[in-house]
Amino acid sequence: MASIRSVEQADVAGKRVLCRVDFNVPLNEGKVTDDLRIRSALPTIQYLISQGARVILMSHLGRPDGTGYQAEFSLKPVADHLAGLLGAPVAFANDIIGPSAHEVVEGLADGQVALLENVRFDKREKKNDPEFCQELASLGEVFVNDAFGAAHRAHASTAGLAEILPSYAGYLMAKEVNTLKGMLDEPEHPFVAILGGSKVSDKIGVIKSLMNKADTIVVGGGMCFTFLLAQGKTIGTSLKEEELVQTASDLLAEAQEKGVKLLLPVDVVVADKFAADARTETVSVDAIPDDMMGLDIGPESVKLYAEAVAEAKTVFWNGPMGVFEMPAFEAGTKGVAQAVADAAGQTIIGGGDSAAAINQFNMADQMDFISTGGGASMELVEGKVLPGVAPML
Repeated sequence: MASIRSVEQADVAGKRVLCRVDFNVPLNEGKVTDDLRIRSALPTIQYLISQGARVILMSHLGRPDGTGYQAEFSLKPVADHLAGLLGAPVAFANDIIGPSAHEVVEGLADGQVALLENVRFDKREKKNDPEFCQELASLGEVFVNDAFGAAHRAHASTAGLAEILPSYAGYLMAKEVNTLKGMLDEPEHPFVAILGGSKVSDKIGVIKSLMNKADTIVVGGGMCFTFLLAQGKTIGTSLKEEELVQTASDLLAEAQEKGVKLLLPVDVVVADKFAADARTETVSVDAIPDDMMGLDIGPESVKLYAEAVAEAKTVFWNGPMGVFEMPAFEAGTKGVAQAVADAAGQTIIGGGDSAAAINQFNMADQMDFISTGGGASMELVEGKVLPGVAPML
């Protein structure tokens, strides 16, 4: 397995280090309401401080339109919050590459920290514009990328800078890449992959990739109904991707050919409408009423999936089993989460909605690894080269 170049291999003492972090956190009335992403970056920031680097942090926040400053997307509240966590001042530049940025950077002493304003205030960030990359690069001498959640984006501050400056992975980035690549390259068997979420189209590449690695693939969530259609079952008004029924059928055949168990639900919770107060019942997948939709896997399916997970030495989970945000349809996801929490093997959660569900059920501390990047982790598992990772391999 190609090892990623770590920040510990960089000579950073007395150097200006541009460090890309993922501070895309929720704000309410100018206050950070969930600082997990900020805390996840602390080991790298603290290491750079301890080595006497002049730390220049960059991040995006939200989806500004790229035409300049927008108050609701400013990183100023994040700078204040970070200063509290570090117990040290964080200088804030109210632009990205303008006079304020240069002044703030020039004012840094060894071991001090600054944060630039939201890189997406400049539309050239998302275009990975060469001129913008050069202007950003002029602020630093070394580039450290610790923003795994944005590693699948070929933007200036994630990929462009790595082509100009000596580039290294922060602790979070290295842990994400090494854990996920390790799982794919050298998993302990039995390896069980649990895939949920609403659409098969989002997971085709992931299923194909895991078909060559996993012993069992467990399917739940809205995507299971396209597979059930492929088996010739009727699914009422459940979510389906008609154009992918043949693809689902091919995947079922491929799994059989490769000796991979592909488990589908045996029962589902159906509802008369997509609403928290819907009328619900639990039915066999062979008896889904024509006028009802499946919104969760049923208890027998949970039992079946839990049995597979209990025997696993490696468990990877991405995507909920149902509409867990509504109490009436959370039991499937919660049951599978409990099975993963109880598993004796290594448990890896692929970010996104799975991580949100685990946090909702207060089970985060029972998992071995929870990825901070839903999209990035999926692309990596799919076998794609991430633009924010490739330059550091």
